[in-house]
Amino acid sequence: MISTADFRNGIVIVENGELMELVEFQHVKPGKGGAFVRTKQKNVLTGRVIEKTYRAGEKFEDARIVETPYQYLYNDGDLYYFMHRDTYEQIPVGPDIIGEKSDWLKENEEVSLLMYEGKVIALKLPITVTLEITRCDPGVQGDRASGGTKPATLETGAAIQVPLFINEGDTVKVDTRTGEYIERVTT
Repeated sequence: MISTADFRNGIVIVENGELMELVEFQHVKPGKGGAFVRTKQKNVLTGRVIEKTYRAGEKFEDARIVETPYQYLYNDGDLYYFMHRDTYEQIPVGPDIIGEKSDWLKENEEVSLLMYEGKVIALKLPITVTLEITRCDPGVQGDRASGGTKPATLETGAAIQVPLFINEGDTVKVDTRTGEYIERVTT
C-alpha cells in the first residue's frame, strides 16, 4: 500500500480495479481545510487521461508491473508472437495490446513486455529502430515547398517522411515515439 505522500511521476496504482499511471501530481495545502493532492492519471490499458483529487493520506494498492525482455518472432494475422530470451517460451499477444506499435515491429527485434499478475498489459519498444525503405519516390532537386521531405514506406508497412536524398533500399533509423526519421544508417 502506498499513500499520497509516496506519489511520484510514473507510479502505477490500482484504483477501482484499473491500473492508473500518475502523469502529474501536486500537493495542495489551502489556508483553510485539509490538504489534498491533485493528480493527472493515465489508464495503462486504454490510454485515457483523467484528473482526480484525493485527500492527503489516502492509501492505494501499488501495482507491481514487471518488464521482461522478449524477442519479437512473427505475426500470423491474428496474434503477435514473442519469445522469452532465456526460457525460449513463446507468448502470443493480441493486436489490442500491440496497437499502432506494430508499425515498428521487425522480426527478431528486442522488445519488452509489461506484465501485471502474469498477464501481458503493454508492449515497450526501443526508442529507435532501424528499418529498410521499401518504397520511395525519387526526390526532385529544387523542390523545397515541402521542407525538403518526401513520403517513404518502410519494410514494416509504416509510412514516414524522409529527406530528399533518401532512396529505395536505404536503411534508416526512426524514433518509435514520434514516428520521425532520425538518420540514414550506413553499413
